[in-house]
Amino acid sequence: MTSAIQRLGTTPRFSQIVIHQHTAYLAGQVSQLIEGDISDQAQDVFGKIDALLATAGSDKNHLLSAQIWLADMADYEAMNQAWDAWLTGVGAPVCVQSPMAKKHYRIEVLVIAALTA
Repeated sequence: MTSAIQRLGTTPRFSQIVIHQHTAYLAGQVSQLIEGDISDQAQDVFGKIDALLATAGSDKNHLLSAQIWLADMADYEAMNQAWDAWLTGVGAPVCVQSPMAKKHYRIEVLVIAALTA
């Protein structure tokens, strides 16, 4: 017996949220801020994640996994400070350096979370 897969915010290429078996899988989130530093972009991305998790029926305190891509590892410490300001008491995310799809992207974050209900 298979469970239903629910897709939210779907485009021809991806879904912002996929829900399956009480778990929400978010697409990677990037900031559209062209100006600002990594802290500004990280806060913007974390705000998007908060909103998407609420739509899915979850929140940041139910994260199971987080993957972070940075355009430049020189931003690692500042990103960690932004992460710690956003979320305390949850384990460290995986973080790697990677080229980004657009020049102004400094950070991309993908999370998986348990649903709260």
